[in-house]
Amino acid sequence: MSTTIVRTRYGKVAGKREGKVSVWKGIPYAAPPINHLRFCPPMQLESWDGVREAKSFGPAAMQSEREIMKFMGDAPTNISEDCLYLNVWSPGADTKQRPVMVWIHGGSFLSGSGSSSLYDGTSFAEQGDVVVVTINYRLGVFGFLHLAEMDGEKYATSGNCGLLDQVAALKWVNENIEAFGGDPNKVTIFGESAGAISVGSLLTMPSAKGLFNQAILQSGSPSHLLNSEVATKAAEILLSELQIGKEELSKLESIPAEVLLKAAEDIPWMSLGPVIDGISIPQQPEKALSEGFAKDISILIGTTLDEWRLFTFFNPMWKQINENELVKVFEQSLGPLWPEISRYLLDEGELNQALYEHMMTYNVFTFPAIHLSEIQIMQGTPVWMYRFDYQSTALDGVLKACHGLEIPFVWKSITKSETENLTGDAPERFKLANQMHRAWIAFAHTGNPNTLEVPDWPSYDLENRATMLFNVENEIVNDPDSEKRLIWKNATEKLKVN
Repeated sequence: MSTTIVRTRYGKVAGKREGKVSVWKGIPYAAPPINHLRFCPPMQLESWDGVREAKSFGPAAMQSEREIMKFMGDAPTNISEDCLYLNVWSPGADTKQRPVMVWIHGGSFLSGSGSSSLYDGTSFAEQGDVVVVTINYRLGVFGFLHLAEMDGEKYATSGNCGLLDQVAALKWVNENIEAFGGDPNKVTIFGESAGAISVGSLLTMPSAKGLFNQAILQSGSPSHLLNSEVATKAAEILLSELQIGKEELSKLESIPAEVLLKAAEDIPWMSLGPVIDGISIPQQPEKALSEGFAKDISILIGTTLDEWRLFTFFNPMWKQINENELVKVFEQSLGPLWPEISRYLLDEGELNQALYEHMMTYNVFTFPAIHLSEIQIMQGTPVWMYRFDYQSTALDGVLKACHGLEIPFVWKSITKSETENLTGDAPERFKLANQMHRAWIAFAHTGNPNTLEVPDWPSYDLENRATMLFNVENEIVNDPDSEKRLIWKNATEKLKVN
């Protein structure tokens, strides 16, 4: 392995050559967000003299241990507030100007990192002739604590620090990636779950405009961004736990990170995430997209068939829930949609866990993906839709085609030993991984996922709604689950009228 030294805008970094790919790990892209910079937008990095070693991953963002993330293979142990680092894989630091793929990891905006073995960019670089970048960004209270309603001068964008970190990473790519063999004018951002919500949010952020050209959203969209009221309540819970008044927010800057992390445990799940703050995210994403803000960005978007199965599998509630509690779960999960949707759900039979999983999959993931696609298509944007139907053989098949299952197929990282916990060990998964991997590479190169490895894949439109179903045998199906789509469409339109 030979050392590969590259000059960035801030100084030289030394990576290493691993076979046919050069790798640089732990490159800082912004100043450490610590002390007085906690809850502030990322600040510009200071330059350094000499050559900085870039041969090991930098620390991941502060986060608590989560069983589900351990199972998914993305549970870093090296964590720190000083976490704004990225990693680069490239066929070579030359002048070829290859397409660039920037990955934004998921984890409910609470967990994860850009250094998981799932996101090893070697295959993309070697087989796809692309440059891959994975990033860390601030998570939980460090990245998404909305304090603007309490101090709008200093903390105006504190609720979106994690997203602003992502923008800073994209600016670093724009300024430096050419030295690593990449083309700053051909950047595809892609992410899964919270990473896909991030991608959807970046599509609507003025500060991210012009920093990428294409986008892939895997199981996530910007339809569930927080409003300031919900986000402020989460901040109030934290302040109450720490016994800090709204007039003494500066105390938050000196509290040990571990104490903040512990205090945040009382904040409800998914109450920390991107906020429509009127500044970094000026308006509802749907409105921004409807006005054509991202009409020039080609989109590849999709979901898995059984997204919600992952969450019920790790929720002990489902082992002991009774009938009355089950009705309340449906009501609370659907909220104002329940009166309209329930008529159709009850027609399918009694309420049960399987029906709940199907309902939540469609409501949280599938319908929002379709809705975003419809908006983009009306702006003249090319869109390709997929659904991942492959059933995991792990744990006797109980996971089905759950949330996150497509990740090792997209990255072609199914050869990693830890991924068998998720995917199982069926031999046909290798063929599917190659097919999906090649489709993502094709999209990075051309803005179109068609490749010889998959059937002809028409773009998504409002007439045929062609959708690629990835499975042991791939196929194109027009408007899958059309009845369910119409039910959700009618229900949501009635809510808007009322």
